[in-house]
Amino acid sequence: MPENTPLVILTRKLPDSVEAQLSRLFDVRLNQDDHVFSREELVLAANEADVLVSTVSDQLTSEILSNAGNDLKLIANYGVGIDHIDLNAARNKLITVTNTPGVLTDDTADMAMALLLATARRLSEGEQNLRNDDWKGWAPTGMLGTRLGGKNLGIVGMGRIGRAVAKRAMAFGLSIHYHNRSQIDQITENSLNATYWQSLDQMLAQMDFVSLNCPHTPQTHHLISARRLKLLKNHAIIINTARGDVIDEQAMISALQAGEIKGAGLDVFENEPNIDKRLFELTNVVIAPHMGSATTEARAAMGEKVLINIKTFVDGHSPPDRVIAD
Repeated sequence: MPENTPLVILTRKLPDSVEAQLSRLFDVRLNQDDHVFSREELVLAANEADVLVSTVSDQLTSEILSNAGNDLKLIANYGVGIDHIDLNAARNKLITVTNTPGVLTDDTADMAMALLLATARRLSEGEQNLRNDDWKGWAPTGMLGTRLGGKNLGIVGMGRIGRAVAKRAMAFGLSIHYHNRSQIDQITENSLNATYWQSLDQMLAQMDFVSLNCPHTPQTHHLISARRLKLLKNHAIIINTARGDVIDEQAMISALQAGEIKGAGLDVFENEPNIDKRLFELTNVVIAPHMGSATTEARAAMGEKVLINIKTFVDGHSPPDRVIAD
């Protein structure tokens, strides 16, 4: 890191308060129009920056990072997920990577519950009926949805967000089940009245609702595969606020079209921002534009973590949210 003020390049426009704080401390290059950086722009930024503040929309590949300038010593990711960054390439280039864990837990869990409620109770479909002037008034069998209370919710990934989803789901009378790389501690498990399933296949076969809250890694890519989708009950609903790549999206769409599963609530997609148009045609799907952390409070807190990580690193210390590649 240079002795003079480091050059910090932001790949996207961040909240004004975050940009103002960064600009007071560092030589900051902003993305005023908030366009998504092209590959060429990412290459240039990686060659010029001392610190690169990236987001999920930036594909920092092995090629880009392997050829980064020698001054690039820190990638301060604005967000928790780091599957868009080639960590091995960063490690080989001696580039430290940080993220922003913890501050968007509640907001993402709220979104998971919002999607679960909206899908189970067919809110999106009902709203469209009203907007299209198709509603003919109340009817005893009109817009029948699914009650949450007394049903089984299977949580895939019992980290911070998964546990926050479980706490909220308990209030709706859902029975909590989970699959994780390892069983959580007994005190937390008891507080959530949660049942651990070592076998994901066995858990999926018994669930009414499934919430995906695991990170996207090579091990979780298409974790919910075509085979596993067939294990689900035909009244099951899938909620995904994790990453689109955790589900085989093509297989899921086929299952939804065939009525092999009841519905899906999706905040993330496999090829963002390019959404498979068939999803728009399915009335049993509720979709949102990757807005799980989109609250003023969460985005400001994410920026504060980015600032602390950069300041700590520039001062010669290990940043608190350092990501270590396996």
